Amino acid sequence: MTHAPTRTEVIVVGAGPTGLTLACDLARRGVSALLVEQAGALFPGSRGKGLQPRTQEVFEDLGLLAAVHAAGRPYPRMLSWENGERQGEWDLAGGPGPAAPDPTVPFPSVWMLPQWRTQELLHERLRELGGEVVLGTALSGLDQYPDRVEARLTGPDGAERTVSARYLVAADGGRSTVRRAVGIPMAGEQVDPRPALVADLEIDGLDRGNWHVWPKAPGGPLLLCPLPSTTAFQLFAQFGAESGTDSGTDSGTKGCPEHDAEPDTSPEGVRRTVAARTHLPESALGRVHWASGFRPRTALAERFREGRVFLAGDAAHIHSPAGGQGLNTSIQDAYNLGWKLGQVLRHGADEALLDSYEEERLPIAAEVLEISTRLHRAGGVRAGGLRRGPRTEQLGLGYEDGPLTVEARPGLAEDALRAGERAPDAPLDGTTGDTASDTTSSTANGTADSTADSTADSGSASGTGSARRLFELFRGPHVTVLAVGRALPELPAGVRGYRIDGGVTEHAYGPGLFVVRPDGYLGLATHDPADLPGYLGRLGLR
Repeated sequence: MTHAPTRTEVIVVGAGPTGLTLACDLARRGVSALLVEQAGALFPGSRGKGLQPRTQEVFEDLGLLAAVHAAGRPYPRMLSWENGERQGEWDLAGGPGPAAPDPTVPFPSVWMLPQWRTQELLHERLRELGGEVVLGTALSGLDQYPDRVEARLTGPDGAERTVSARYLVAADGGRSTVRRAVGIPMAGEQVDPRPALVADLEIDGLDRGNWHVWPKAPGGPLLLCPLPSTTAFQLFAQFGAESGTDSGTDSGTKGCPEHDAEPDTSPEGVRRTVAARTHLPESALGRVHWASGFRPRTALAERFREGRVFLAGDAAHIHSPAGGQGLNTSIQDAYNLGWKLGQVLRHGADEALLDSYEEERLPIAAEVLEISTRLHRAGGVRAGGLRRGPRTEQLGLGYEDGPLTVEARPGLAEDALRAGERAPDAPLDGTTGDTASDTTSSTANGTADSTADSTADSGSASGTGSARRLFELFRGPHVTVLAVGRALPELPAGVRGYRIDGGVTEHAYGPGLFVVRPDGYLGLATHDPADLPGYLGRLGLR
């Protein structure tokens, strides 16, 4: 553990997508963090391969979306097989996007990228920001004090070291060591009693332009999805399904009945499962890179915080794979917690701000668990586990009832944008077809170049610089105030403000003053400038 300090501000346990996202966000805020991972390498499998539109917006803010888009691809069309013959194609997610482009949603489609590659790109971004992952290091215990948490970490050499931090975040998965150490219960249920197998393997002679489905395969449905930027396919196979036509088929389980058997995750067992259920000969099935058996279940932690310890990602909630929600919800946890830790540790916000993490994220996790469970039981896994909609895309999930939400504009229309909702994107170049184009100006706390990857809150009074979208103004670790159709008041240091008149922005937001949180949600919506100082003060901005 030569790279582990004895003191830091935040310890993050677990270097999956949750921990890596949080570490990136903390690094760009100048918060010192120690990210440890028990395994000797990052997770090698493709498991969570669908990045929802909202997650892509997060990755754009963190500065890695270009790499994500270069490495991934849109979801391919589904292709059904039966008795070795093609049965027809369909779009799993309802096509490449909405029928008409929506200027408030820059990334309308789910993007496919194997989880291991998403983690690699997050790791590369963390290194660019000056951070690193300490591998082969496990949490062996922790103690909490009024002003700190002390974690006992065991390195690959077996030596134990104590590290002190202001806060600790558990991002160490569904079997979280941290969650058990602090005594937070987790209640759940089995979504499906039938075991399932997921694996990554090489296959010859199967085209990579489709996601292949054998819905009536003996032993249960089987899917093979080509993974972008690789030559491998992701296998999903369900066992013990009623659709099986021959209960005596050797379909890759270790015993009978299949409901009680675990899938054979050995390379030979994986290849045997594919050969038994498809027209592909075993000779076409090559190297198995990774395999895992599981029984779909959901679970939710009773609370997401115990003193100075927070739970995030699978440590806090476990999802069925249906709907592609688990990884995306986990990344949103990290994005919500990161800016709050930054405001407390760097801007002097009251520690009570951190209470809002559980108050905002636990209800969201509970709702998403209901969505994924409903999709699974409706057959979402057989169809590939994806159904489009504002809530599955995570664009329609917000904090309207959260403790940081203040909607102070009376008489709003039923369909009006409200505080607590995601702050929409909008073009700033006047090319949207609206009769009024956007015009902008900034306070002295604005930025002259909002296209830069900001790590500080300083800037000059040069308007919006080269920004062509609202999201470019929001990008970075700062709080933003939009004055839409009205004068921009004086703002405290560390807040970036812009006046925008007309165009898509005014159509989407309506007139008013809007505080856009660092995670891209509307915190305050008001007409009265006198409401701003008190609200911004809660965030440590005075």
